[in-house]
Order: sequence, then C-alpha cells, then structure tokens
Amino acid sequence: QVQLIESGGGLVQAGGSLRLSCAASGRTFTSLDFAWFRQAPGKERGSVAGIKWGAGETSYSDSVKGRFTISRDHAKNTVYLQMNNLKPEDTAVYYCAARNGWMVLTMNPSTFDWWGQGTQVTVSS
Repeated sequence: QVQLIESGGGLVQAGGSLRLSCAASGRTFTSLDFAWFRQAPGKERGSVAGIKWGAGETSYSDSVKGRFTISRDHAKNTVYLQMNNLKPEDTAVYYCAARNGWMVLTMNPSTFDWWGQGTQVTVSS
C-alpha cells in the first residue's frame, strides 16, 4: 500500500506559479511510477505529468509541456509539480497517483492503483 497526501494548491492569477507536493509513504518507492492528473468540473480526469521514481524518466501532456515540471526528492519521499505561466484552463482538482512501475511511462489513469485526495488549483484571468 502507498499513501499519498497532496498539498500546495490555491488561487493564483494567470501567469503566476504554484508548486504542488505529494508526500508518499508506505513502502519502498524505487520501482514505482508517480503521476499528476487533473479534473475540471464536467470533464474527465486527464494526465498532466509522470515520473519514474528510480530512473527519473518523465512524461508530460502536450498542454503543459514547457510550463510544468515534475520532480522527486528521495530524502523527503515527495513528488513535486512546479507549475509556471498558469492559465485559466489549468483550473482543476489535481491528484497525485502511483502504481507499480511499467516498462513504459504511460499515463492512463486507470492503470494507477493509489491516489491522493486531491488539491484545488484555481487560476483567475
């Protein structure tokens, strides 16, 4: 089992920045994949970014590439999502998720086993 607790959401103006944190606990993470997903009202949950804990390989959705950065801190057992140049369309509940590692860092939310409670990000225009 893996427990995930997100923090760092809030209200920010367009063009601003936020950093989300996902504190993980419960087991050794070396073989796990972590990811951030988001869900806006009336929309399906979509992928944002993913990272392999051990190798550090990353993947991003096209809508956030160049603006968001996913990273992990081994000492703190935490995954981060640095979000820069935020846009109103980034407004959503952001979820951290984890799964036993796959060979390829795919980003289908149905393949992730453990989820956090979510944190709201609101970007005003």
